[in-house]
Order: sequence, then structure tokens, then C-alpha cells
Amino acid sequence: MLSFKQKLENYALLAVKIGVNIQPGQTLVLNADIVAAELVRLIVRKAYEAGAKLVKVNYTDEFVTRTRYDLAPSASFLEPPKWQADELEDLARNGAAILTVISANPDLLNGVEASRISDHQRTAGQAMAPYREMMMNNYISWSGIAFPSPSWAAKVFPDAPPEEQVGLLWDAIFKAVRADQENPVEAWSLHLGGLKQRCDLLNARKYRKLHYTAPGTDLTIELPEGHIWCQAGAVNGRGVSFLANIPTEEVFTAPLKTGANGKVSSTKPLSYGGNIIDRFTLTLENGKVTDFTAEVGQEALASLLAMDEGAAYFGEVALVPYHSPISESGILYYTTLYDENASCHLALGAAYAFTLQEGISMTKEQLVDKGMNQSLTHVDFMMGSPEMNIDGITDDGTAEPIFRAGNWA
Repeated sequence: MLSFKQKLENYALLAVKIGVNIQPGQTLVLNADIVAAELVRLIVRKAYEAGAKLVKVNYTDEFVTRTRYDLAPSASFLEPPKWQADELEDLARNGAAILTVISANPDLLNGVEASRISDHQRTAGQAMAPYREMMMNNYISWSGIAFPSPSWAAKVFPDAPPEEQVGLLWDAIFKAVRADQENPVEAWSLHLGGLKQRCDLLNARKYRKLHYTAPGTDLTIELPEGHIWCQAGAVNGRGVSFLANIPTEEVFTAPLKTGANGKVSSTKPLSYGGNIIDRFTLTLENGKVTDFTAEVGQEALASLLAMDEGAAYFGEVALVPYHSPISESGILYYTTLYDENASCHLALGAAYAFTLQEGISMTKEQLVDKGMNQSLTHVDFMMGSPEMNIDGITDDGTAEPIFRAGNWA
């Protein structure tokens, strides 16, 4: 059995070797909250050992973030962070890799006036659009991992003694990312190979539509001509492989922007903008959300859908079986990085260009013509369940089972 130190070393190694896959002479940009300093320092060392030219660490502090939302003048949230956007765009154009360590409190901005949050997200999204486009086109290597902050651990394990909460979350994370195995890099290679086989099977079928049925959900989603089923393992613009998020259990593609019709209900809480949105239902006509209700976070959901024109349309459809490691752990993580890998999910907002044949070489206008949604945002929400059935519908109208009772048919 590996010690905590050995598992943490494995985790840092996975972030560098499998996540962003640092190359000799490359710059790594590492974004993290200050609570993750122990892991950040390990990653920095692993990155330099792998040949990194420079590791640039950007720390945040949830106390500082909350204080700004409470006390800063409202006008400050309308000022785009151009300095930050320009720096990221320059780093990306020069081949830097981006690694984000997520540890935020899901309730961090609970009680903050919704307009302050939405104003900041909109102005930041506009400023970051060129950088975000490079990321969503896989021009650069980018990856996300998690670190268990005390506030997050308390949310996940509220019934455990406070002194045990972080340790419990560490155990769950190490298992989910395979850092508790002797050779985690080899374990990930095998796992990604299995996901690729699923993608190959779906790509061979070339389904025209997907039909979802479950309690509270009856939804048909049309897929664009030339869509590609992908998994989180990808190749950047320089031909280097990387893994966009650790862990991952999904295969995904893009829907046709105007092709979603019916009703879909969430099955897990969504942590968005420092607030929780839960038990919500969306009604769609010709791809657009025309009605919605949420038992928790109605205002936050309204803000998300109003972010821009594309925020009310889908940009991703992802398949995750109920019998997958994170789902079977029975843990609700309150962060999309983990919860999306326990459930089939959809994303409101932008589509990934690489999920369309020749998409990464197309202009925005060409992508729009092909039915790929454009937006400043991309927010996954979970809607899979053990009761979910999914059929793939071919060009001639034949329906074939893809999922039955929440699992691959």
C-alpha cells in the first residue's frame, strides 16, 4: 500500500506527464489557490525535471476573491482583465501549457448579488475570447486537476469529523485519478485506450440523432454532419498529446446547435459562479432553451442562460456509464471536474471545434455554418441516471440502443 507522500508524488507526476505532458524547453503556467501550495511545489519540481524552461505560478485566495465581491465597487466588475488576457494569449502563442488546480469552495459566492457575478464573467469572457478559442481548438496543451481545500472537503463530507474531511477527500481523489497505483502512468494509458475504443465504435455508426429518456427527461439531439466522438486525451497544435482533465470517464461530441428538442432534467447539483444550481429542468425547441425551472439557484441559472446568445444552446453531449469508478464511489463532489465523470452530461455554450471533421482549420463563420454553437461560456451539467436509456438514430430512422439502464448497451 502506497504512503500519502507516494500518492501525492504520483499525482504530481500524472499532472506533468499525462495531463499537460510538458516538453523540454516548454513554459508551464500553473493556476492554483494558495491552499494547494504543497501540491503546486511538487508539480513545479516535476515540471523542471521533465525539462520545462519556466514554470509560472499564479496563486488565488478564496478569501480575497470573496472580499472583492463583497466590497469592491460594482463598476470594477465591468472592467475587462485585458492585462491577464494579453499575457495568457502571448504565452499560449509561444507554446506554453496551462495547468489549473481546482479547489474552490462551491458556496464561495453564495449571497453575492447575481449581477456582480454575471458582469465579471461576461467581461472576463470577452477579454479571454482569443485565448479561450486557442484552448478549445486544442492549439495548446491544457489540463485540470483538483486539490481538497478544507471548505470543499466540508461540503463533500459534512457528516465526518472536521479533522477527517480533507483526508477522506484525498482518498477519493487518489483513487479516482489512479494515483494510488504503483504505475499510474501505465494505468492511464490502458484506461484511455478503452475510451478510444468507445469513440471508434460510435464514430463508425455515424448516428444522426440521439434520443434520451429517463424520469424528467425526453430529449432528442441531432448531431451535425461530420461530428467526431472524442475523449479527453487529445493532441495539441504541435503534435504533442495531453489530457484535458484528470480524472475522465467520458466520450463526447458536439450537437447540432438547432437540433435539440424536448425536456431534460438535472440529476446532480451544478456548481456555477460560486453558487449551487440544483434540481433544474430545461425545455428546448430547435436547440434553444425556451423555458427553465430550478428548485435551487434559479437566479444563477437565469444568469448563465443570459450570458450571450449561444449560452442558451448546447455545445457538448457526453456519455458516461453509471457503472464507472466515480459514479460507483457514491460521492457527490460539487465540482464539475468530478461530477461530470459520474454521469452523462450536456454543456450549455460553446462547442469544441475539434469535435467536427476539419473543424480546427475552420473559421468561426464556417463552424457556425456547420451548426457548431459559439459562446463565451461552456458549462457542463449532469443529467444521467441509472434509469436513463439512449438510442442512436441512423439516417434511415432506425433506432439502436446505446445506453440501457444507465450503462452501455
